[in-house]
Amino acid sequence: MREAAFGTVDLGRLSYREAWDVQHEAHAQVAAGGQPQLLLVEHPPVLTLGRKAREGGNIVVTREYLAAQGIEVLEVERGGDVTYHGPGQLVAYAIFPVGRRVADFLRLLEHVTIAALHDLGLPDARPNPGYAGVYVEPREVNGRVYEQKIASFGVAVQRGVALHGLALNVTTNLQHFDLIVPCGLTGTHMTSVEREYGRRGLDRVADMTEARAALTRAFHTTFETYDWTLPTAAAGG
Repeated sequence: MREAAFGTVDLGRLSYREAWDVQHEAHAQVAAGGQPQLLLVEHPPVLTLGRKAREGGNIVVTREYLAAQGIEVLEVERGGDVTYHGPGQLVAYAIFPVGRRVADFLRLLEHVTIAALHDLGLPDARPNPGYAGVYVEPREVNGRVYEQKIASFGVAVQRGVALHGLALNVTTNLQHFDLIVPCGLTGTHMTSVEREYGRRGLDRVADMTEARAALTRAFHTTFETYDWTLPTAAAGG
């Protein structure tokens, strides 16, 4: 059996700051020519601000309220706006060599997530041509049609190697997304595997272990023929 091109590490539930440190350690190893790493994790409730969200304008409650709820706010190096992480959300940090293939890498992350969701019984999972992320079919609420976003993406590339990755809502507390305008998108509602099972009357229980297995399989299948070469210029820069 051929050795996997990347290692998979399940971090369990870990604070964002601790997982951020693990990401940077893995990134340094990969940038130095080590084996790429897929880090799987759940976080306690936290809001992260990407490069488009430094002022935090899409947080709709006060920082005092967030502090009272024990929800930290962190500025990070990924692209995108504000997003929420919390229990029941499966986060996958793909510390993979990317070089200048950022757009292609994002499409592969979409493919991974869609394949996993199909495996989990949501065959309408799809990309959105206008926005990063994975969505299920739009839904009408009070006469207005809203996009239904089930997974978010945000990456940074340093020394040719990616940091951050994707966040898939499995059993996430979706009320916590009301604290923000997720990714700055006003016409979008956040959804989850659990909510979609309920709305569709499916006789299934959303389960993090099952979701983790489906996502891991999808990563291995999607990246089976990936070019793992670390760009020479990036490796030395």
